[in-house]
Amino acid sequence: MGSDSGSVEGATWPMPKFRFEVDFGTEFKGVVFQEVSGMDVENQIIEYRKSNSPLFSTEKMPGIAKYGNVTMKRGIFVNDNTFWAWYNQISMNTIKRQTVLIKLLDENGKITMQWTLINAWPTKITSTDLKSDGNEIAIDTLEIAHEQLIISNG
Repeated sequence: MGSDSGSVEGATWPMPKFRFEVDFGTEFKGVVFQEVSGMDVENQIIEYRKSNSPLFSTEKMPGIAKYGNVTMKRGIFVNDNTFWAWYNQISMNTIKRQTVLIKLLDENGKITMQWTLINAWPTKITSTDLKSDGNEIAIDTLEIAHEQLIISNG
């Protein structure tokens, strides 16, 4: 047993989640967020009972996929209204939908995992709260609806 500064050859470690970037396409690339959450998918359950089934219960089958909204939080910067401008484009059943890429990076800045949101659009923006005795930074919260989530690895 030698001392090789604590590393174990061939060991694999879980990825840290603190280094990531969000790409909204050509309009705003590499937007810095403090937090991204809600990247989930769920299959609705269809319950069915065959008429000749001897069991007194239903079968459960996968139904339509349902995607949750993704929530992103970031600091407010002077003269930066990009997300408000995107949100203000909403009119009756009309919005500019776009692809959003959320990239988890390794220590060298290379993509290790990517979440792709298809047909994404802002459904809600929450501006910061204001407190005269607070010392936190001002944070905007952006909630994004989408129609499909594709997960790919490095």
